[in-house]
Parts: sequence; C-alpha cells; structure tokens
Amino acid sequence: MRRLLTSLLIAVALVNSAPAFAMQTVPAGNRHAEQPDIPGASIRRTKGTKSSFDLKYEKVHELLATDHELMAKIRKVSSAYGINPIHVVGAIVGEHTYNVDAYDRLQAYYVKAASYAGESFRFAYDGENVDDFVVRPQFAECKGKSDSYTLWSCREDVWESDFRGKTVDGKSFPNNRFSAVFFQPFYAGQTFGLGQVNPLTALMLSDLVSRVSGYPKLNEKNAGAVYKSIMDPDISLAFVAASIRRSIDDYKEIAGMDISGNPGLTATLYNVGNSRQRAAALAAKNRGAGATAWPEENYYGWLINDKLDELKGLL
Repeated sequence: MRRLLTSLLIAVALVNSAPAFAMQTVPAGNRHAEQPDIPGASIRRTKGTKSSFDLKYEKVHELLATDHELMAKIRKVSSAYGINPIHVVGAIVGEHTYNVDAYDRLQAYYVKAASYAGESFRFAYDGENVDDFVVRPQFAECKGKSDSYTLWSCREDVWESDFRGKTVDGKSFPNNRFSAVFFQPFYAGQTFGLGQVNPLTALMLSDLVSRVSGYPKLNEKNAGAVYKSIMDPDISLAFVAASIRRSIDDYKEIAGMDISGNPGLTATLYNVGNSRQRAAALAAKNRGAGATAWPEENYYGWLINDKLDELKGLL
C-alpha cells in the first residue's frame, strides 16, 4: 500500500506539474533562522575522534582552498553536468564536516582507493545476494524499467513497502534502509571516498554518469566495480555532480520548483536522498494550498547556506 501511494503521488505530481505549476524559483538562503538539530550519530562520531564540527569544517575548507587540482576537477565535472560548482563544493563540505574527516590532500583519496583494489565483497543480506533478492515476485513491476535511476528507485520503493521490518516467506528483514541492509558489506552506514557516495546511489546514477562522463555502467553483480567508482576521486566526483543534477531535475519536473540557486537545498538532498519522493510530497502539499510551501534545508544544508559567501570564495 505504501509503495502504491508513493507511486501515485509521484505520477500525479508529474502529470500536474505543468500546467498546474508555473515554475517557481526557490528563494536563496535558509528558511530556518537557526541550524536544525544535528543527529546524535554525527555528534557521537565526531566526539569519538576528539574533534569538533568547526575543526572538521576548517579542515575540508583548507583542503579545497589549497588543492588547486581538486578545484579544477570540481569545476570541470560541474560544467559537464550543467550545475554551478558551488553545489559540488557544498556536498563535499557537508560530508566532511558531519560524516567523515577530510584528508589533507587529494592524493590521499587515491591511496585509500587503491587500498581497496582487489578486495572481494558482494552485495547481500543474510546469505542472499541482492541480484537474487530483486527477482522475487514482489519486484515484478520493476522489470520494465530500463533506466538505472527508475529501476533502482522502484526496487527501493518495493523494499520500503514489502520488506522493511517485515517477515517474508519465513525470513525476517531489518527495519532499515535498502542501502544499509544490502549495499554496505563492511558495516551499516559506511560510505566511501571524496563524495561519500552510497553504493546504491551509484547504481541508480550509473546510466547518467555513463552517458555524460563515459564511465562503464555499473551493476549489482560486480560490487568491486561499484566500490572502485565511488572510491576513485575522479569517478566519485561524477557521481556527486550527477546526484545533484538529478535532485535539481526532480524538483523541476515533479514539484515545479527550481532549487538550482540554493546550494543549501541541494546539499540537504545530497545528504538525505530520495529527491523523487520528497519532490512529490512537496508538490502534493502545494496543490490547492494558499501560501507556497518552500523546501527546507536540514542541519547539513543550513551550514552550506550559512557559509555560502566563504565557500564561493573557493571558486
């Protein structure tokens, strides 16, 4: 039922986004006067490394300010995906402020990526490979979807509605995200590389990245290739830019809103994901409403808008 409602919501939003929606430009800046609450997990992780958010922000800012090769790569990949490079900067700064510590230079990311080369791992849960899991009859509606974004979005919706926190055919499944259960073989919540891209996100964006950047398409049967893509800084940057491009397009197509002038919002969506569903929920909220409901930044995006002038100085 939840999957049906989500699909209907997105379908109705797409049908009605034009002409029911005149394209609206989301105002710049934060909707919240003060930073929204930072999740406890992020606070504990940072305290555990004897650091602080301020110190981590300064460290990633220093990396971007001094690594001219990295900034050149960010500008180039942003141009390829038709976005302002401040969006990629915002995503990287947010990840390294709240989720991981930045390395001192780009070369360290290449070294870290090389350390995983040749590692053998697979995407699975409790002995069941994900490529076997997604041929279960519950996923039948996803078979006709050829684009990687719509295919894996459909599969994620099925997970949420039919498997998450449930017992199916005698097997119980965790009450957790699809990406955390099947796509993180080392430990839940683990992401890698410069952009901290999730393996499921990489699979979703594979077709777009292949089309724009020319990298080979990914598939769930080759976990090693997926990890190589999200660990390698050059390839990872393409996935960061593709994720932001997809979020901007989802909000235009589904909610009739242009968020491309608000890096705090694109950073928020980079952090929380599910831009399709979030755009559809916003479209539904605005349908027939009086005052326009604008998308709102979370703690992660709030920082990016708050530091925007400083971050723009990096470009």
